[in-house]
Amino acid sequence: MYRFFSSQSRVLPVTLFLIVVNSLIYFVSEFFLNKEIFDAYFGLNSLFFKGFYWQVVTTMFLHGSFMHLAMNMAVLYQFGSILERFLGSTKFGLVYLIGGVLTSILSLSYTYYRLEQGININLVGASGAISVLLGLLAFLDPRVRQGLFVAILLMSFAPLLMGVNVAWYAHLFGFAVGYVYGKVSYR
Repeated sequence: MYRFFSSQSRVLPVTLFLIVVNSLIYFVSEFFLNKEIFDAYFGLNSLFFKGFYWQVVTTMFLHGSFMHLAMNMAVLYQFGSILERFLGSTKFGLVYLIGGVLTSILSLSYTYYRLEQGININLVGASGAISVLLGLLAFLDPRVRQGLFVAILLMSFAPLLMGVNVAWYAHLFGFAVGYVYGKVSYR
């Protein structure tokens, strides 16, 4: 079992960088660009199948609203700081980015499925990559595993019950990617 929670509460460099980049992109797209067009080009949607392959990376830096951004950055601050301290900045950054891309690629299956039904989804947000962190932490620390699993289910499905559209599939795929990464890397 790994020890994650300590009295050190400073934000580490990659976590802080990710929070700043996500926030800057949100504010620039919200106040200086045509957000609808920007999100269409850089969110994950049907354009991916027409050659917009960068979307598997860029989608995790876009957010639909200020509340969406604020919630994701709060969770990233909390769990990113813990895991960056444990993994080190370079490895943490790679886990976040590669895990986020894998989550985006897996989310394409649902995007394609809905497209076949005539519904074009535009996936935006860092929550898939953040869910990778939660899945990894759930594997590494059995004391919090059940709580994190319940949390991922709540943040995936509770908003749907209130009529809020969330990418529940990205949360679940991300959590699974993080958990499997932990299982393969930290036996």
